[in-house]
Amino acid sequence: MKKIIICLVIGNICLQLFSQRKLTIVADKPITAIAPTMWGVFFEDINFGADGGLYAELVKNRSFEFPIAMMGWNEERVNYQKGSILIINKSDNSSNSRFARVTINNAEGNFSLINEGFRGMGFHKEKQYDFSIMARAESANNIKIKIQLLNYAGKVIGNGSIENFNKDPIATGWKNYSTTITTNDTAQRGRLNLIFEGKGVIDIDMISLFPHDTWKNRQGGLRHDLVQKVADLKPGFVRFPGGCIVEGRELTNRYQWKKTIGNVADRKLIMNRWNVEFPRKAAPDYYQSFGIGFYEYFLLSEDLGAEPLPILNCGMACQFNSGEVVAMDELQSYIDDALDLIEFANGPITSKWGKIRNNMGHPSPFNLKFIGVGNEQWEPQYIERYKVFEKAILSKYPSIKIVSGAGPFAEGEYFNYAWKELKELKPALIDEHYYKPPKWFFSNASRYDNYERTGPKVFAGEYAAHSKENPDAEGRNNWEAALAEAAFMTGLERNADVVQMCSYAPLFAHVDAWQWRPDLIWFDNLNSMATPSYYVQKLFSTNKGTHVIAITENDKPVAGKDSLYCSAVIDKQKGELIIKIVNSASTSQQVEMELKGCKISKTESILQTLAANDIYSYNKVAELEKLKPEEKKLLINTNKFDHILPAFSVSVLKIPVSVN
Repeated sequence: MKKIIICLVIGNICLQLFSQRKLTIVADKPITAIAPTMWGVFFEDINFGADGGLYAELVKNRSFEFPIAMMGWNEERVNYQKGSILIINKSDNSSNSRFARVTINNAEGNFSLINEGFRGMGFHKEKQYDFSIMARAESANNIKIKIQLLNYAGKVIGNGSIENFNKDPIATGWKNYSTTITTNDTAQRGRLNLIFEGKGVIDIDMISLFPHDTWKNRQGGLRHDLVQKVADLKPGFVRFPGGCIVEGRELTNRYQWKKTIGNVADRKLIMNRWNVEFPRKAAPDYYQSFGIGFYEYFLLSEDLGAEPLPILNCGMACQFNSGEVVAMDELQSYIDDALDLIEFANGPITSKWGKIRNNMGHPSPFNLKFIGVGNEQWEPQYIERYKVFEKAILSKYPSIKIVSGAGPFAEGEYFNYAWKELKELKPALIDEHYYKPPKWFFSNASRYDNYERTGPKVFAGEYAAHSKENPDAEGRNNWEAALAEAAFMTGLERNADVVQMCSYAPLFAHVDAWQWRPDLIWFDNLNSMATPSYYVQKLFSTNKGTHVIAITENDKPVAGKDSLYCSAVIDKQKGELIIKIVNSASTSQQVEMELKGCKISKTESILQTLAANDIYSYNKVAELEKLKPEEKKLLINTNKFDHILPAFSVSVLKIPVSVN
């Protein structure tokens, strides 16, 4: 027994001695500038990320345009004579062709409509909620609508009312009515109840309920806590609207940006492709209202100080689904969409699409610099169509940077073919996607060390480490996945001359309505939660620096040898040296750091550490976040110092310096 203990002790000593690593950081010889767009975000309407998520509307199917017109609604009545509802379809091919006609014959209000929301409605105590409805009265005698906000048990936690409809006869057309309701309690799965009183017939449409506290206090806007989490990342760009949403299961279901702008009530609803994508996670009530459309995406990007990166359909539906393509001689309308979008974003208010932007409330241009052609397409049919797009766009807008794509795979025949063809065309960026096990990310930390330095730049447009399954919705976003992503990201940063845009995907997921995981931010109807992967992204994006500098061990990049991964940057504007180190080992490691070419300032350094002993641990929406960075101040007054890296950790060391 003693021999075993001695062997273990000796083994630990040997390991500790072996872990004495020497890292050299050269601060005065920048390798390459870091693009302002280096770290960004990818948004797609998946996992109820838009309707039911980022878009703060609480009413599902507010204008009865779902194929099942009453989906999300339930009527309660004593009998038919007291009240009834009829869905009218005008059949005029308009974007909002349906409305509800309510017949009332009951002064006591025994007829009501209840909306269930998106897996319920979240109500915060003592908060205001803005209710609105489009209505017209055909015949009315003291018609009144009582508005009740209910909790899960049916208890009323907020009241309001709208009346005097009889002052607006049908001849005057539709009118918008609104009121604000204050809650007296909190509800996770609340509902909206509309009680109709009086006698007569009233037509209703666009029944809406928003929290008053939206992002930037914009009426009918975005959910504040979700946008704030994105804002805290300080993203360099926002990629929208996807993702596979761009392609559609077939071309008729593709995303068409022109149908997502203008009056919200006139935007044509379509089925969300994730409604039927995965039978095991079917979401029959998942549709796109486009309450958040291209104008709102541009506005959000502007709010965040991020470059907008719209991705457009290139005449190809999803190749994992129908694989449908538009004929080459019918491609022009798709190309026109791209050209018109640039005009919508950048054109003067005297232009056709610039005028529409101005009429929506934004006379100044959005200064669009990037546009993506296609999402995850591959094989010759993509290259053939991309060439036509590229020629048309650059002929009219030569300064626009076009993002092309290498397909959905990180290597292999399709990937190699795309790179071979696209290199000849010289797009600004080629989009690469990687959804892989953590082991792949650890092994590929040096992926870009040997990429060509003179070819197209890389957009790491969709990546996430997929760790083991777990019954909890958030369970796949464990520490192993985040640690692997961090190791990979040191390689992205080290090669910032090649890799100039990066975004984790997907961004949002509702815990009760997800189709795909892992995801960066999880939420329910009341709260949102940052995953370990989110905090890894934040450590990199908020400590971006301006130039990459060398951090080496024995004159070689630190990219996985004995579980260590490193990158370093200098921020010339702030006078900071920033070192990022990932220790993927199950034991702590001590490193000696030597800083060359700089002088340490007489201010404190900052250390941020994200670590967990259990690599399968994760955060949950229903609990306080267990895994998040810890920050402390350090006094470093010499250019050579020792530092201990905890097991399974990501460390960011920010040192004030002046460069020699």
